Amino acid sequence: MAKAASKPAVKKETKASSPKKKSNTTPEVHILKACETALKKLNELDLDHQLQSEINWCLGSYHADGNPIGLYQMAQRSLELFRAEQSKKTKGITAKLVSDIEKALNGK
Repeated sequence: MAKAASKPAVKKETKASSPKKKSNTTPEVHILKACETALKKLNELDLDHQLQSEINWCLGSYHADGNPIGLYQMAQRSLELFRAEQSKKTKGITAKLVSDIEKALNGK
């Protein structure tokens, strides 16, 4: 007796088995976003105009050549300023802002 033709198994995609979409989570993207956020916050609070212009220049430089070294330096300077302002209880400097810049500097 001949075997009956079986239907091919239909595999259902589940959330666990579906491939995850890669997001832009490279360290360069994190430091870029951290510097943009720092620049925005410095501008909102009207702090350190020299640092603002240097961050702005480094952002333009990064977009031109793709080298993030200046962004890391500006993020470090911003972090120091924000920590000092946070200790003074300046409104608008949140713990999340400081931790986001720290994470970007650590490459996470």
